[in-house]
Amino acid sequence: MLNKKNIYFLGGGGIGMSALMRYFLAQGKFVAGYDKTPTHLTNKLIEEGAVLFFKDEVELIPSAFLSIKDALIIYTPAIPLDSSLLLFFKTRGYLLYKRSEILGLITQSNQNIAIAGTHGKTTISSMVAHCLKYCAYPMTAFLGGVSKNLASNYYHDKNSQVTVIEADEYDRSFLKLSPNIISVSAADADHLDIYGTEEEMQNTFRKFLTENLQKDGSAIIEKKLEKILGNHWETYSLTDDQADYFVTNLKVDGAVFSGDFNWRSGVLRHVVIGLPGLHNMENALLAFALVLKMGIAPDKIKEALGTYSGVERRFDMHINHNKCVYIDDYAHHPQEITSLLLSVKKMYPNKKLTGVFQPHLFTRTKDFLMDFARSLELLDTVILLDIYPAREKPIQGIDSELLLSKIKKNSKMLCSKKEMHAYISNRHCDVVLTIGAGDIGMEVDLVKRNLLRRIN
Repeated sequence: MLNKKNIYFLGGGGIGMSALMRYFLAQGKFVAGYDKTPTHLTNKLIEEGAVLFFKDEVELIPSAFLSIKDALIIYTPAIPLDSSLLLFFKTRGYLLYKRSEILGLITQSNQNIAIAGTHGKTTISSMVAHCLKYCAYPMTAFLGGVSKNLASNYYHDKNSQVTVIEADEYDRSFLKLSPNIISVSAADADHLDIYGTEEEMQNTFRKFLTENLQKDGSAIIEKKLEKILGNHWETYSLTDDQADYFVTNLKVDGAVFSGDFNWRSGVLRHVVIGLPGLHNMENALLAFALVLKMGIAPDKIKEALGTYSGVERRFDMHINHNKCVYIDDYAHHPQEITSLLLSVKKMYPNKKLTGVFQPHLFTRTKDFLMDFARSLELLDTVILLDIYPAREKPIQGIDSELLLSKIKKNSKMLCSKKEMHAYISNRHCDVVLTIGAGDIGMEVDLVKRNLLRRIN
């Protein structure tokens, strides 16, 4: 099926799907697809040669795809079951495969590093990919975000010896992989619309480790996860010196984070990472451990981590001025928001934080309502946008107004994007954060321009 000439993507604008689109474009295939709305990413894919449409209409399918024997249809589980395009392909006998199935097929003939976890996996996988490329280790990477170092979410060296995969737990996608190395950074409750309970989700992570890992493979998990995932894996921790990999002499100097990386057979002094945040120091430690397993010298990995530039919309610092700081972040889970805000407070202990949060999904808002409220209370001023629905239909009674009512803060408001821009433009704000996984990312350029105008 990978030899088909024409590849059609249902939901091609998603970050994971777009990496596959780039893979097939690089193979010289005719790549087309549908997504709900145009974005910076879909515009870029069109520039690279993909044909994309933004209406769920059968009439827009290119004629090349009317030949069933030459066509492969790849879809994301986020596509609604009543999609006209999905129903057309299903009822006419086309080959339809989920993104996870195709990714599993593409990567099965190479050594794989699968980076899993409910938080941090995009940053960790992009760190690993950057370090391998920097150290001239031929690799392929399928990432869940656009790496600034690689300028893409997909990278391929024709002499590739290993594939770095962001292993997505949504819809149990990672169970289609067969990794040689697995890492798990977190297993907090999420995607309860898929798993039902936190316990079932954690059972699936255990299954991934025990059933999908190659027989001669290895795994590294965050030390706290031993109680959930078992104590027969290697571990890492930012602070626990009982882990196989841990950090000492942790220092924060403004936006510069550094520390000593320790492991059972050595110590690497004064590692400086190219991205702020305590959670990113922990991410860098795991990336170091994974790259070390590839036989690369510790000093070379240290050098690479110092040149890491980050991922678009992951602790993305757009302004770092004494009059104002502006950070954009993809955080969409209460734990991610807490980690983000604690890191920012550590960097700017005497500054007030104004945060704009766009909740992502009605189900996630319902499942973690009080957790979201507690995490957002770390802000001095909370600005909420309406819930970004993505693949979901509204749930009666679940909205941003309900979340706002649970936040114990005097300075809080619910507003439109237009009102949000007006508020930020007309008030002095020490530190501004835009937070969320929806289309809030489309507002970043305007927020930045308005803040720079005020500074100047």
